[in-house]
This record gives sequence, C-alpha cells and structure tokens, in this order.
Amino acid sequence: MKTAPEAAPPARPAPPAPTGTAPAAAAPTNHTLAVRDVSVGYEGRVVVHDMTLDVPTGAITTIVGANACGKSTLLRAMARLLTPLSGRVLLDGRPIHEQSSREVATVLGLLPQSPVSPEGIAVADLVGRGRHPHQGWFRRWSSDDDAAVEEALEATGTLELADRSVDELSGGQRQRVWIAMALAQRTDVLLLDEPTTFLDVCHQVEVLDLLTDLNRARGTTIVMVLHDLNLAARYSDHLVALRQGRLVAQGSPREVVTADLVEEVFGMRAQVITDPVAGTPLVVPIGRHHSAPSGL
Repeated sequence: MKTAPEAAPPARPAPPAPTGTAPAAAAPTNHTLAVRDVSVGYEGRVVVHDMTLDVPTGAITTIVGANACGKSTLLRAMARLLTPLSGRVLLDGRPIHEQSSREVATVLGLLPQSPVSPEGIAVADLVGRGRHPHQGWFRRWSSDDDAAVEEALEATGTLELADRSVDELSGGQRQRVWIAMALAQRTDVLLLDEPTTFLDVCHQVEVLDLLTDLNRARGTTIVMVLHDLNLAARYSDHLVALRQGRLVAQGSPREVVTADLVEEVFGMRAQVITDPVAGTPLVVPIGRHHSAPSGL
C-alpha cells in the first residue's frame, strides 16, 4: 500500500478490438494533472482535507471510498468546478483556477454525474455540443467539427443512433452518447463522475469496456469515480482510496485492495481473492450472517 504519489504504471497488454472504430494505438498524452495540499468544502464545511496526488498520465485512475467520503467533491475540484479552500489543482503545472474556462476545456473534459439532456434533442446535436470550446466569435462550425462528431460517434458505437432522440435511448446507449459528447471535445484528459450510476451490470461493463478501449487506443488520461470496488480494481491502472475526505492509499489495484484497506475505508470485513477472469483483486464481503471459510 502506498500513500505517496507515484509514477505512471507500466503499459498494459494490447486490448481486444473495440466495438467502435477508435483509432489504433496512440502514445499517451503529455498533459499532466496534479493536486497539491487541496482542501475543498461547502458552506464552511471541509469535505476534502489536504489532498496531494499526481494523476498517472495516459492511465485509468479511479477514486474509491464509502458514500459521502469526498470522491465527487475532489473530482469537481479537479475539473475546476469547485474552488479549493486551500491548495492548488495543477493542469500542465499551472493552477487550473488561473486558466480560462475555454483553455481548460480544450485539454480536460468532464462527464458529470447523471447529466440531463434538453428534451427532444437528437444524438448528433448533443454530441456536437462537445465542440463548444472550439467555437468563438471568428470560429464557426466547420468540417473539422463534423469530423470530430462523426469520429466520436464511431468510437462509441453510436453512429447509427445519430438521428434518434436521446429520450428514446436505453440507459447504456444514453451513457455512450454522453461519452461521445466528451470525446467530441477532443481532450487528452477525461474526468467522469460515476459513469455507471443507474446502469445494470451488463451496461456497466459495456461503459467501462468502452472507456478502456479509448484509453488504450488514444492514450487518454481517465479519472473516474466508481462505487463498485471490484469493477474499479478490474478496470483501473491506479486507485485512489479516500476515507472521510482524506487520502488513505493509492497505487495499483494489487497494492491498494487488501482486506485491511476494505475494513479501514468501508468499515466492512472481507476476503480478497484473485478475480478468476481478470486476475485482479476481488473483494468478497463477510456479512453478519456469514463467516470466512477456514484456511482463507
């Protein structure tokens, strides 16, 4: 278990072919995101305390912890939506809150928790809103924008849905469309707040597979919040574990996900075994009506 920031993990094996048509392998982005001594809160109440971490470039980082431990608050500060009470969030070594919204939006994209689309909007039009940071007084919609939207739709397997209303889509389809909008922004860093919320297990895996495809193919740096520790361990290169707004551990899933950590962070006894499919840590909870088998 490690509590100090560490370098990006080694590259993973080549992925299976993605469902969409994301480009083949690309070098990781050079953009960096870091948190230095950050405290964040609401109405005088501190939620995140003295947080310091470096986000591994070109990797998938997932923030985990119990409900109301500060996961989403930390992500919102990293996305420039909340101003820290103290400390700094650094994008490319510069304080993110000293950069303009448009400047940040060309590097960093955000998919918030439970986003809401305008009633009746078509999929292609919603995805096109991801191009807003690239517009301006003298920069109107162009063929580059059309290409970015089409590429995002193809990468997320939603091109055939382009003319349909977002209101008609299933939960999994709708989430892929929101990810397509973030991709159309063409940023090298993507933050996602609970991208699997309200999805059944099939659609959860579908969304996380898509994000893994995009990370491996494009080198996109991904930071997300997940509630499911087992999915976080399976799909992440780097985990950040919080307890009551403080950093408890960070590192690879094998380093972070231990029985002691689960008890400290979630207040739950558990056995940690090897996932028979992915080879990553798998948490098996021990409830009041169960006991651990002997020898484990």
